[in-house]
Amino acid sequence: MKKILLLLALLFSVITFSQETIQQDSLKTVTVEAKRKGLKKSLSGTANTTVVTSKELLKAACCNLAESFETNPSIDVNFSDALTGTKQIKMLGLTSPYIMITEENIPSVRGASQAYGLSFTPGTWVESIQITKGAGSVVNGYESISGQINTELIKPMKDIPFFLNAYGSTDSRFELNTHFNKKVSDYWATSLFVHGNARVSKNDMNDDGFLDNPLGRQFNVANRWQFANPETGWVAFLNLRFMKDEKQTGQLNFDPNRDKGTTNYWGSEINTERLDFTSKVGYVFKDMPYQSIGFQNAFSSHNQGSYFGLNQYDIKQQSYYSNLIFNSIISNTMHKFATGLNFTYDKYAEFVNLANVSRIDNSVGAFFEYTYDDSDKFSYILGGRFDYHNRLGGFFTPRLHVKYNPWEKAVLRFSAGRGKRAANIFAENQNLFASSRTFSVLDTNGKIYGLNPEIAWNYGISFTQNFKLFGMNADTTVDFYRTDFQNQAVVDVMNSPQQVLFYNLKGKSYANSLQLDFNLEIIEHLNLRTAYKYYDISTDYLSGSYQRQLQAKHRFFANLEYETHIAEKGKQWKFDYTFNWLGKQQLPNTASNPHHDQLPEFSPSFSVMNAQITRTFSSTFEMYIGGENIGNYSQHKAVLGSENPFGPTFDTSIVYAPIFGQMYYAGLRFKIK
Repeated sequence: MKKILLLLALLFSVITFSQETIQQDSLKTVTVEAKRKGLKKSLSGTANTTVVTSKELLKAACCNLAESFETNPSIDVNFSDALTGTKQIKMLGLTSPYIMITEENIPSVRGASQAYGLSFTPGTWVESIQITKGAGSVVNGYESISGQINTELIKPMKDIPFFLNAYGSTDSRFELNTHFNKKVSDYWATSLFVHGNARVSKNDMNDDGFLDNPLGRQFNVANRWQFANPETGWVAFLNLRFMKDEKQTGQLNFDPNRDKGTTNYWGSEINTERLDFTSKVGYVFKDMPYQSIGFQNAFSSHNQGSYFGLNQYDIKQQSYYSNLIFNSIISNTMHKFATGLNFTYDKYAEFVNLANVSRIDNSVGAFFEYTYDDSDKFSYILGGRFDYHNRLGGFFTPRLHVKYNPWEKAVLRFSAGRGKRAANIFAENQNLFASSRTFSVLDTNGKIYGLNPEIAWNYGISFTQNFKLFGMNADTTVDFYRTDFQNQAVVDVMNSPQQVLFYNLKGKSYANSLQLDFNLEIIEHLNLRTAYKYYDISTDYLSGSYQRQLQAKHRFFANLEYETHIAEKGKQWKFDYTFNWLGKQQLPNTASNPHHDQLPEFSPSFSVMNAQITRTFSSTFEMYIGGENIGNYSQHKAVLGSENPFGPTFDTSIVYAPIFGQMYYAGLRFKIK
């Protein structure tokens, strides 16, 4: 690995020299610069939405979608366990099952893909991400509770003929991304995205005998077609995608061919194949640009075979999603509406240690969303939908977003809404299979694993003010959101370290989230972004009320970015530094374990620092080097009971900090325009 980094550094130097030599013979040109923000917060949008642009996505390695939020204060990124290296995101203190995650406004990470789905979208495919706090739009469904994350992929009409990204890191992870694009005609364009990654060598930085990151490889290919004819008003997108992901983790000496199904060494394999096809067809009425109709369809097949020690978990989900949307106005463009029909079908073949918990879920719904916008200070979106689900029954979902600009460069927002969902308790808590815990579902009368559907209300308020400080641009935002669960599928790891209990909420469960942002352009091209977050998340368990486990009550975030002026031929330096401080976190109960396998009630606080330097040599070529966790903080005891992994205290799910110490990486991006 050191040789590879040395080679990249040498290549870096050679190309710098070459570029400077070329410059001596070049004619002087005039460079026109335009500022482009990495994060965009609108003062005019009705919902509290932050747009993560492609510029922001390049500030970190961004190997996949889960890692695209490292420099964003609205999303918390944590490791989900000590084995798989999977990063889990949280919004308003709630994990991803409570966030609606869509890809081009079609639900993407849900059901069987909840645990690892965010790692199935390579970062280079992403054009932008929209993060909406609070209740989302009813157009996209009823499951959103704490917010919505929508990913827009690179559009074939805007794509360049060729793009290459190569990446390597000191934890022996290597990636290669290639994009090919062709404009077939004036109306058709197509892109082919090919991604491959692999981790090829074993690492055990904390000497506990377990891999810090899994060995693995992923092959991911997507073919996108875009049609647009402005003369007729027809537009269409067709996407076909295949992904195969293989992971192996566990003890260093584990050999799956020899040790699978035995107690020789503890090990795990997680193998997933996924096929997606989506289509979107839209028509904008002639001479009525405010009126359109769209039809979305998506089919996916997700097949995961896995085992964790002696626990076996297999799930196959076949899904079909269809959404018909009609947009128009009432009298004038101050009064807009969207209405339509929605159908969802999910067929689960799910086996937990050979116990068959397979099922078929389907729902049909209708929605109507009215938008008032006076084009000046006041706007609101009032939406509702009625759905009938074969397990959840018939139910109504209301959503409201209000925006008011009380004075110049200020915006006040309010939102409220209800969400309802069927918890996939095994798929969403796969990290608990890698432990000695027994799984027990205490309720039996519900229609989803014996449990009732989860229902929650979310309401929040947000205020943003842009201003000048010492002549430079600055802004501050304060927002507060509260989620109240009427029912929740409680995942109880507080009763015993040898059990995980699932049951319907008996008592209260809520999540309060307060965030204060302050952003400042210190000098030209030098920007500071800071955020303080306070979470109060509590649930009544059988053994008492506790704060949400593995969730820091206090967090502080800072990001400093600097870039030089764009010089001749597009040359530029970019520097980025991110600091995250996390306060103490409530840990699962381990009090009844032997003393050497006990953890304290709360974790210690800690901080993590990441940095990246990018050298742009021209508009078509750049290189970057960076480091994650450069302070080298790592959790002391990540695998509980590692000396006896088939014993009663074994647990890999209690992870509150990085497992791997310092990690450095380097890569390059090359384009043909």
